[in-house]
Amino acid sequence: MVEGRLKIVVFGSFNAGKSTFIQALDPRSRHIEAASKEGAATTVALDFGRLKVRGRAVYLFGTPGQERFEFVRQILARGMDGAIIVVDATRGIDAMTRHLYDQVKALDVPMALMANKCDCPDADPDAITRSVPGEVVHPISAQNGENVYEALEAFVATLVD
Repeated sequence: MVEGRLKIVVFGSFNAGKSTFIQALDPRSRHIEAASKEGAATTVALDFGRLKVRGRAVYLFGTPGQERFEFVRQILARGMDGAIIVVDATRGIDAMTRHLYDQVKALDVPMALMANKCDCPDADPDAITRSVPGEVVHPISAQNGENVYEALEAFVATLVD
């Protein structure tokens, strides 16, 4: 960790809400996207946001969620102080999320899981908690900003205290 600064990399499968999570924290965030097969925009390189949390400059790097961008995730993960995995609470831990989780665990960096889309009626954040016993899972809604900053602040506290 560079003095006073934290690099946190945000992982998650396609459409989990990584970009929305970063935009909820930093409305001026930047992202590089292209149209997906489904016609919606998808991140193809990275999202970047920055904000102050607990007196520290926090730099958020959002990764693309598609398998073909593994090389981008590896590059962005270099030198990270912590990792956040955004999980779609309406889908739970899918194969890609499990893959990302296993990779982050192997890197032995502090990690938190954000159970996103908890404002949806079919969201089940408890299923995520049961899928990854012992991990901290924060229920959030990136779309409306619910609990987003509080969850990030709680994670940052584990990195700096």
